[in-house]
Amino acid sequence: MDPLGAPSQFVDVDSLPGWSDAYEAKQLDCHQSPVEKAQVDVRSPFPYRKDINKKIILWKGDVALLNCTAIVNTSNETLTDKNPVSESIFMHAGPDLKDELQKLKGCRTGEAKLTKGFNLAARFIIHTVGPKYKSRYRTAAESSLYSCYRNVLQLAKEQAMCSVGFCVINTLKRCYPLEDATHIALRTVRRFLEVHGETLEKVVFAVSELEEATYQKLLPLYFPRSLEEEVQSLPYLPADIGNAEGEPVVPERQIRITEKPGVPDDASDEEGLEADLSFIGSHAFARMEGDVDKQRRLILQGQLSEAALQKQHQRNYNRWLCQARAEDLSDIASLKALYQTGVDNCGRTVMVVVGRNIPVTLIDMEKALLYFIHVMDHIAVKEYVLVYFHTLTNDYNQLDSNFLKKLYDVVDAKYKRNLKALYFVHPTFRSKVSAWFFTTFTVSGLKDKLHYVESLQQLFTAIPPEQIDLPPFVLEYDARENGPYYSSYPPSPDL
Repeated sequence: MDPLGAPSQFVDVDSLPGWSDAYEAKQLDCHQSPVEKAQVDVRSPFPYRKDINKKIILWKGDVALLNCTAIVNTSNETLTDKNPVSESIFMHAGPDLKDELQKLKGCRTGEAKLTKGFNLAARFIIHTVGPKYKSRYRTAAESSLYSCYRNVLQLAKEQAMCSVGFCVINTLKRCYPLEDATHIALRTVRRFLEVHGETLEKVVFAVSELEEATYQKLLPLYFPRSLEEEVQSLPYLPADIGNAEGEPVVPERQIRITEKPGVPDDASDEEGLEADLSFIGSHAFARMEGDVDKQRRLILQGQLSEAALQKQHQRNYNRWLCQARAEDLSDIASLKALYQTGVDNCGRTVMVVVGRNIPVTLIDMEKALLYFIHVMDHIAVKEYVLVYFHTLTNDYNQLDSNFLKKLYDVVDAKYKRNLKALYFVHPTFRSKVSAWFFTTFTVSGLKDKLHYVESLQQLFTAIPPEQIDLPPFVLEYDARENGPYYSSYPPSPDL
């Protein structure tokens, strides 16, 4: 009930029956005893797990009405799709959602982006873009749809969310066969909960009347509610059940192409190559990279071409990116040291780095580098600016030049090309000296983009105040040092 006594239209997920509830009630009514483990000769690759089942809810209704930590919106790459799910979310969230989506500058297929929930009961909305389905490109569509579900779950984990409400991401207008898409959705969620189940309390599949029967049919395959149901469902599992994370497996990508056919696999001169390529994968194209040890020798001898050097660098960056996507980075995300905010006067994405929130001596700096790559990879494909708040930092927060040099060397060329400005806010004399030395002698191309900003008033000439979320201590410091200009600007509630 709302404060005026009218019934609320929103639905509390805790009030919804779980996936196992109706089944357990039926078992009690029929006085059926569960199958003993000893009676089960063959186990399903998705075995009966009561702890996972209690997190699953199948609900026929509008995802926009769920009182979850986050709900999922399925849209197109400009985040302007007109489909029943999106239109309901926009209607209930209010006009502020449209304004915030414009700041995101779209979303690529398979990716997931976060906004506030505004007038929804859900605190957040996770926007994702499902693939368009064509039978001749089925493999690409499967991989993209898997990425949608996986990236939504990963984002929920990084933001320490308790519950997520999924709509059916594959909309009718994108022509994805419902049953095929449901297999991918269910197995991806199942595999994620097997590894990261402690991070989520509830996962709700919000379906329409048309979709409910398919989910009812396929849920027992991936979330069997007893040993008996596990055995009964086993013959109906598809041939492709994905890898350990639920990702579709493409047999062609597992073909191994050796440089010297007929040479034994355990030959000693292959060991270095095997170890190096283990980061990339075992698919055919990874094996066609050539002799990595030979390339390294040529680099040292200065004989490798510029194109080959770029290829080597791109390969190294892809390894870091793959590791970043697989790593648990929730502890780094919780620091709120790097986040996306609005756009500057030129319409470029603004990324904020808060120096005071980086406890250099306490965190794993390699994980910090991975988190930077994980967050920035999709940002850096377009022009962007960085705002670094040096406000009230001390030796405990100082990033040393070796780490910064490593970060600059690791990141892809697009980071350097598309970074248009670096605003260094509230610098000290010592930090200016360090920055000058670093940009003059350690890296090239950054010096002309670096701008020292002594006050927020100066920063607001480049970035409107409503387009940047400022930590409260930065506002307080600036008001104390430079006067109360804009000191009443409300800080972000998430900081």
